[in-house]
Amino acid sequence: MSTHRLFVALRPPHAIRAALIAAMHGIAGARWQDDEQLHLTLRFIGEVDRHRAEDIAAALGALHASAVTARIAGVSLFKHQGRPHMVWAGVEPHAPLAALHRKVGQLLARVGIEPETRAFVPHITLARLHRGSGPVAPFLSLHSDLASADFVFGHVTLYESEMGHGGSRYHPVARYPLAATSAAATADTSSHVAAKPPSSP
Repeated sequence: MSTHRLFVALRPPHAIRAALIAAMHGIAGARWQDDEQLHLTLRFIGEVDRHRAEDIAAALGALHASAVTARIAGVSLFKHQGRPHMVWAGVEPHAPLAALHRKVGQLLARVGIEPETRAFVPHITLARLHRGSGPVAPFLSLHSDLASADFVFGHVTLYESEMGHGGSRYHPVARYPLAATSAAATADTSSHVAAKPPSSP
C-alpha cells in the first residue's frame, strides 16, 4: 500500500516569502529553501497509509480558528549533536500560533495521531546545513533584527512531502480557511492570492 508523508503548515504571503529569499545568502554550502518550500509547520505527521491520510484530511475539516496576524522577528538556528543544523526566521506572536498548533493536534489525536512531544517554536526554515557548511555567526548577526510588516495567515494547509534529489518538494493536499478577524482585515491579505485548489490525498 502506498504511503503519504504529511505535515500541516501555514504559508506566508508572496511579499513575505520574497523578503526572506532576499536574505538567503552568506553561509557557504548552505542548502537554502526555495519559494515553494517556505512555510511555518504547525504539525509534522510523517508516513501514513492512504486510509489514514483520508482520515486526517477529513478530521482537519473540523478546524475552527481565527486567522492569525503575524510578523517575521529575527533569525536563529537549531543544532543537532552540537552542530548547526538549520537556520530559521522567527514568527511572532507566539500565543495565537501556539493555540492553532494545539487545535490541530487535538483534531489529529481524534484519528490516532500521537501528540507532539517537542516544544512548538513558530519559525520558517531558511536553510539546512551540513558539516561542510561555512560559519553561521555572520549571517545571524547581520539579520538579527530581520523584521516584516504584519501579514495574515488566512488558511491552514495539509501538505504531502516528496523526497527528491534537490530536497523535499511540498504538494498541497487540502486547505482549511481560518475565520477573518478585525485585526486580520486591516493587515496584508495577500496570503489569499493565487490559492491552489484542494486535491484528495
